[in-house]
Amino acid sequence: MSRRVLFYVQHLLGIGHLRRAAALARALSAAGFDVLLVSGGAPVEGLALDGVRLHQLPPLRAADRGLRDLARLDGTPVDRPFEQRRNAMLLDLLRSERPDIVLTEQFPFGRTRLRFELLPLVEAARAQANRPLIACSVRDVVRRASAEREAETERILDRWFDAVLIHGDPNLVSFDRSFTGWRRIEARCHYTGYVAERDLAQGRQVMAGKDEVIVSVGGGAVGGPLLEAASAARTMSVLADRTWRLLVGANLPPAERESLVAGDGVVIEPARADFPALLRNAALSISQAGYNTTLETLCCSDRAVLVPFGTARETEQTDRATALAERGMVAMVPPGALTPRALADAVARAMAGRSLRSFPPCNADGGPTTAAVLHRLLAR
Repeated sequence: MSRRVLFYVQHLLGIGHLRRAAALARALSAAGFDVLLVSGGAPVEGLALDGVRLHQLPPLRAADRGLRDLARLDGTPVDRPFEQRRNAMLLDLLRSERPDIVLTEQFPFGRTRLRFELLPLVEAARAQANRPLIACSVRDVVRRASAEREAETERILDRWFDAVLIHGDPNLVSFDRSFTGWRRIEARCHYTGYVAERDLAQGRQVMAGKDEVIVSVGGGAVGGPLLEAASAARTMSVLADRTWRLLVGANLPPAERESLVAGDGVVIEPARADFPALLRNAALSISQAGYNTTLETLCCSDRAVLVPFGTARETEQTDRATALAERGMVAMVPPGALTPRALADAVARAMAGRSLRSFPPCNADGGPTTAAVLHRLLAR
């Protein structure tokens, strides 16, 4: 009989968390697990599941780009009855599924605003007679937090969690850069390598994007400023003679989409399924520093500029980009410093630096490795 996994994921702004969780769930399914992916964010059309079961909770999202407050999809605030409804659904799923593994995406390192349902979930799981393995699935970098907040994370891990699965490569970005309590939790942590959302070996013979500059913003929810700056930076950059292809994510606000103007040397089009092939053929990639896009950049690109999205609360992309820039792998434009001139200067630095292909390959075997780690932990 297949071992069952109940995998909780909540995306709040973009869809990167859900896409990576779906990729990991597919890898677990391919390794023989029976996976129920429980999503608490807005439904995403066309999400690849390939044998993974999906349960949609009543969806919620971030109220704004600050990511501090929660809202229903129509923008109305999340109230206590709504929280109780989701909480009851999760506990019902736990009882009916009787999983061998409960996997939470980010929590307790993130998604702490969802304590109202996640703490009861892991507490109920821990109390079961044949209790499941309880593990956290976390990215290579977490949001930097106060000492009080990190202490809370450690307490939750100590009380409820058996393992932490870090989907990253410590040779590139070590987890202790963003979590200062690393030494107190490392005994239960397992690096798995990065989890690739799609086959990064596909489309090797495709010629699209040859010698171009590819500008991408993932889903696009916060990508408007980068697209606008890139459009203006082309003529002042060392790659002014190249085609700059701006890929507009589906979540880019309509007003920001309409403000972009294609012209001589600038192509504007929706995000493409052959994105890895575009990167492989391009002279340069310009992107934000989200997990999925950065992984594809490291695996496929020749040279790259990272322009991380960041706020006082959201430090993940900045920490990831900074770690790679310190190694000389990419050029970087820090949050708050983005202008066409700054972007053009970063393009010059990237083109004068080393090719990404001259560095050791990025470990992108996170899906199969995670499955192997979980099989090993269950065997204990």
